[in-house]
Amino acid sequence: MHTSDWQPVLLLLGITLVCIALLFGAASLVRVTREPLQAVAPFSGGLGPTEHPFSRFHVRWYPVTLIFLAFDMEMLFMYPWTLVAGEVGVTAVVEMFLFLGILMAAVAYAWREGAFRWS
Repeated sequence: MHTSDWQPVLLLLGITLVCIALLFGAASLVRVTREPLQAVAPFSGGLGPTEHPFSRFHVRWYPVTLIFLAFDMEMLFMYPWTLVAGEVGVTAVVEMFLFLGILMAAVAYAWREGAFRWS
């Protein structure tokens, strides 16, 4: 093999190494120095903090989150349904009310199990 066969590869390798060095140099120039969190700094809408900002959420929030996601998915399915309900007709309306009935049954079950109680 001749050295002329390796020249494009070496050129590309050199350009890559220079670009990497430039990226590291630019990153060190614009790097933000981080300071430790202060527990007395306000967060959450300007109110005084009662816990550390990175503390874990209480387990009671998870059922509320799942219920929110269920209603969010309902809206996700209802928007395209509104576009085709006129074309499909009564079948689309029956299917949507069936979907909403299943969703309301899930909400009733969550209510019965106490997912909305905060104590």
